[in-house]
Amino acid sequence: MITLQTADDAHAWGMQLAPTLAAGDVIALCGTLGAGKTQITRGIVAGMHSQAAVTSPTFTLVHEYLDGRLPVFHFDFYRMDSAAEVIGIGWDEFLTEPGIIIVEWADMFPDLLPPHTRWFHINPQQDGSRMVSEGAAK
Repeated sequence: MITLQTADDAHAWGMQLAPTLAAGDVIALCGTLGAGKTQITRGIVAGMHSQAAVTSPTFTLVHEYLDGRLPVFHFDFYRMDSAAEVIGIGWDEFLTEPGIIIVEWADMFPDLLPPHTRWFHINPQQDGSRMVSEGAAK
């Protein structure tokens, strides 16, 4: 369990996570709106030495950051209506790419994620901090 006090902490934690990631890794970020999923993703992308400006792919569904140590494919399942819709945007092809996949709102379609996925659950606390736990899909 990790406590993130601020958005900067979330970014820093993502940067620390990045060097531990290898091609083919899938990161599932689960939490409510405003939990810090995109901020963690910004840290991971920065930790991959990308200069990209990371934004939530809520409306574009996937962003690709190709200028770092490894490509990062950033998905947001929030506006997806079905697993078929996710598959329709090329999900299976992305899983074969030699890069990192980060999925916000991954818990909406957990069956689409491979068994080796690392699941992170972000829980906002009353004091404004975030508790991050790693574990299986819920």
